[in-house]
Amino acid sequence: MRVREQQGYVWREGDWWMLRYRDSLVIDGKLVRKQVASKLSPVLEEHNRLSRPPEYVRQEQQRFMARINGNRNNPERNVTLGDFAKNVWLPFIENRHAASTVFHNRYYWQRILEPRCGRNLLRDFATPTGQALLDEISRQNPEMKKATLQRLKSVLSALFRLAIQQGYRSGPNPVRETSLPRAPESSETAAYDISTVMAMLQVVPEPARTFIAVAAFSGLRRGEMRGLVWEAYDRENEILHVKRAMWYGIAGEPKSKSSRAGVPVIAPLRKFLDHHRARSGNPDTGIMFRASPDKPLSVCQLLGQILPALEAAKIAWKGFHAFRRGLATNLHAMGVDDKTIQAILRHSNVAVTQRCYIKTLPTQTVNAMKQLERLVEESELVCSECAVEEPAAPFVN
Repeated sequence: MRVREQQGYVWREGDWWMLRYRDSLVIDGKLVRKQVASKLSPVLEEHNRLSRPPEYVRQEQQRFMARINGNRNNPERNVTLGDFAKNVWLPFIENRHAASTVFHNRYYWQRILEPRCGRNLLRDFATPTGQALLDEISRQNPEMKKATLQRLKSVLSALFRLAIQQGYRSGPNPVRETSLPRAPESSETAAYDISTVMAMLQVVPEPARTFIAVAAFSGLRRGEMRGLVWEAYDRENEILHVKRAMWYGIAGEPKSKSSRAGVPVIAPLRKFLDHHRARSGNPDTGIMFRASPDKPLSVCQLLGQILPALEAAKIAWKGFHAFRRGLATNLHAMGVDDKTIQAILRHSNVAVTQRCYIKTLPTQTVNAMKQLERLVEESELVCSECAVEEPAAPFVN
């Protein structure tokens, strides 16, 4: 039997041409056939007196209805962004990404994006819709940093990428061509220099002291350190193998494939680890930093040892990740090339290492300007020795 295609009905309502049609939608997991009305096109100034749609609106109507009629063979694909995220996207990323990545994606979607666009049809979401969404979020939250807006855009883009891959809609990705609204830049991140690290190691008690040594001399992430087991410590080859990471008590895979690479153990760190192992009863297996045989030390327990000691010593605490940035910065100051630093930090892209981890310390800035000063002084000396006195200009009466 031949299926009759809908034409839709267009009428004017105020400053808009409206379109009414029937569509099959998935609502709360059930396929429902219902009548829908959508804004089709704004009324142009030259058409203010018209009550019937002009030719360009008719053409827009045909294009719109062609998309509606094209979905009649797969009405189960007409889902909202909220249903798609809940039933397809979130389960997908839970099986593909580390627990920390899933946590942040879920947070940004459920707290910020879903209340604003969760009821939008996945099929009808377009670039102007995405741009309006980002602009609205920025306007309602003027204090929101540009980095946060970029994460929101990345979450939306990932959702639509999967929708295209799974056949829920055709490409291109509607979020790709959106631009970020003007927003405050993020504050500069911190990095510990080597003198600050050594001062910390003088005052912080064990086992937090060894935890800091691992952070400063290996560059492991906080979750990777909490997930360390003694089996991962290859004493013979002096390597720490990163096999898992802890996130709020959840043991999972490291952040990426490159994160699973081994990290060299330098001699000072080897001493810290050997002493820590001896205090723990010389185990060959089990959790390296543990509150009990089957439970790692919590962040609160570690900070409970670190913060009072640093406060008494008047040393500023800048977070665990500042040790990772500090390692990159200290290696860079020693003249280590960026690709080698990338390998030590186990980043998948050297641009991340260069942009986010290598910092310029005050001493480096002063030394660089001193080098420039010497270069300029030497150049002035050469110029003064080589200069030829020019004859005076003749006096003209």
